[in-house]
Formats: sequence, structure tokens, C-alpha cells
Amino acid sequence: MQLSRRFEGKKFMWDGRVYPDQKQAQEASQKYQADGFQTQLVDEENQFYIFTRREIKEVVVEGKPS
Repeated sequence: MQLSRRFEGKKFMWDGRVYPDQKQAQEASQKYQADGFQTQLVDEENQFYIFTRREIKEVVVEGKPS
């Protein structure tokens, strides 16, 4: 399995798990979405994979500027 894929020009990373059925994959996908991730569900040979991505909304820099 590829570690990353592009969907609609955006890079998604595989979550590293193989889901044996679509119901389990959809439940996991919903949990990721609740945590602020975008998800893509992929079905290959009756095994399901989830690819996720999350856009950075804010960058916090700590410390004194040089």
C-alpha cells in the first residue's frame, strides 16, 4: 500500500490500518472527521483503507526571535 495518495490535487496519508469491511472503515473515518481530518476511503480487493489529511489553521511560534 502506498503511504500517501493525491485526491483532487491534495495529499492524503494512509492511516496504516487495513479494515476488513466497509462498516468498520466508515466508523473509523467518522472518528477522524470528528477530530478535524479530511478523509478518503479506498476499497481495493475487498479491503478498505483510509487516507487522511488536516490543514494547518494556525502556526504558533514560541521563544524569542533571533
